[in-house]
Amino acid sequence: MEFQWPVNYGDPEWFVYDRFGLFIHWGLYSLAARHEWVMNREKIHPDEYRKYFTHFNPDLFDPQKWARAAKNAGMKYFVITTKHHEGFALWDSKVSDYKVTNTPYGRDLIGPMVEAFRNEGLKVGFYHSLIDWHHPEFPIDGLHPQREDESFKAAAQNRDISKYAQYLKEQVRELLTDYGKIDYLWFDFSYQDRDWGWSRGKGKDDWNSQEIEDMIFELQPDIVLNDRMDLGRGIVTPEQFQPQEVVKRNGQPVIWEACQTLNGSWGYDRDNLDWKSVDLLVKMLVDTVSKGGNLLLNVGPNARGEFDQRSLNALEGIGEWMHLHSRSIYGAGYTDLPAPCDCRYTRNGDRLYLHIFSWPFKHIYLKELGGKVEYAQFLHDASEVNILDLNGEGPHSHVTPPGMEGVTVLEIPVQKPNVVVPVIELFLKEER
Repeated sequence: MEFQWPVNYGDPEWFVYDRFGLFIHWGLYSLAARHEWVMNREKIHPDEYRKYFTHFNPDLFDPQKWARAAKNAGMKYFVITTKHHEGFALWDSKVSDYKVTNTPYGRDLIGPMVEAFRNEGLKVGFYHSLIDWHHPEFPIDGLHPQREDESFKAAAQNRDISKYAQYLKEQVRELLTDYGKIDYLWFDFSYQDRDWGWSRGKGKDDWNSQEIEDMIFELQPDIVLNDRMDLGRGIVTPEQFQPQEVVKRNGQPVIWEACQTLNGSWGYDRDNLDWKSVDLLVKMLVDTVSKGGNLLLNVGPNARGEFDQRSLNALEGIGEWMHLHSRSIYGAGYTDLPAPCDCRYTRNGDRLYLHIFSWPFKHIYLKELGGKVEYAQFLHDASEVNILDLNGEGPHSHVTPPGMEGVTVLEIPVQKPNVVVPVIELFLKEER
């Protein structure tokens, strides 16, 4: 499938091959431990929120452990929140005092992280918030934590977003200058269509998006960008829901990435118990790739700098499946062949991968594949799967029932293999 991608707009070839990445949301909100939007949700005043800044000290931070966990899960790239909406920088920004080097921890977090993940062979991505609830020139609007604080709003009425936009640009320049080759830049987010009556949302004219984009490609010509700078281009990034079909823009398939959490929160959320099972997470990965997309799966580290054990368990479980089935994911994508009920196809060249979400009894019927499958095997152990020879004379021959013309029938064991999602690898005959 040919995907719509802007000319001279970075190199997404690695992205559509790798398919699976790690999102990391980490900041001062990890101390509050009740969602990364806690400042907004609880309308916390900056003076009160500063307690998290003065106590931020992730003494157990070990980026090598993070990188190994990601690699073992089968992830091929990572995206770290360099700055979230709260405005706190995880690196030693030259244009801000609100940064990790001024906390008790006192050291850059981004550099060691980039080095650790690169050493494990993962590509590097930076998330950067276009929003900043800490900056003195960021205007108050209907998303701001102080949206109902009339005295705060009155004192902030002369804020100049053009000054903030210049600050935003300089922080992006630092990130793309100080850490070598950056593969992916993930902005969050524009909301120009929102209108609260007394304030409007913000978009490309507020961020000076075109000017920032020009600078990005001057500094990092091969980098890929997502679609949230309000310029109508880049990787499309639906979050917290699974598209039902190939994602399109103007009727054309686009490169896209499903952004998902392990438990509904991006940042560390101590009391959130909505953890997705490994079974569900693997199915989400497969479902995404079957529709031509990537999965960016999030972990929110705690305030001491560690992944929660439940996060590690989830990554380990996915990794066990990926160890046996990764070739149905890497380099694979959408096919327009109709998959059987409760199944998903991915395709890579002359190999078709049948992912079986619900185990059926004894037979699987593959429409439009009659006479087109040369060989079939389970992917987890390379054991042969019998292809029934309809109207043939071999040991697996059967008479073709009415309506079964053009259908390939697989004969499978009664017992489901001991893997989360079984996959049958189908070797297709060369088309003549």
